Amino acid sequence: MTRGITFFSRFEQDILAGLKTITLRDASESHFQPGEVLRVSRNEDDVFFCFIEVLSVTPIHLDALTEQHAKQENMSLSELKQVIKEIYPGLDELFVISFVKR
Repeated sequence: MTRGITFFSRFEQDILAGLKTITLRDASESHFQPGEVLRVSRNEDDVFFCFIEVLSVTPIHLDALTEQHAKQENMSLSELKQVIKEIYPGLDELFVISFVKR
């Protein structure tokens, strides 16, 4: 059985276009393994839209995020930090899940 991961619908087009190649998640989603193929669906309605292959899972602190991370998320660094604060308020330790669309 293929495990799944969800993304907010606003990220769907960036993922499909290969513009978004990482996601930042909390510890509850840090268990994915490199090489694992995940079924991707929208968070809002659970509609499937593609598969991704996990390349790596790396812990990171919020203040260690760089412009490179922002570029991989297809947004500016200030936008990225704002989005993270909205999704994970008060959380400092995250995990960078690097992936490629299959």
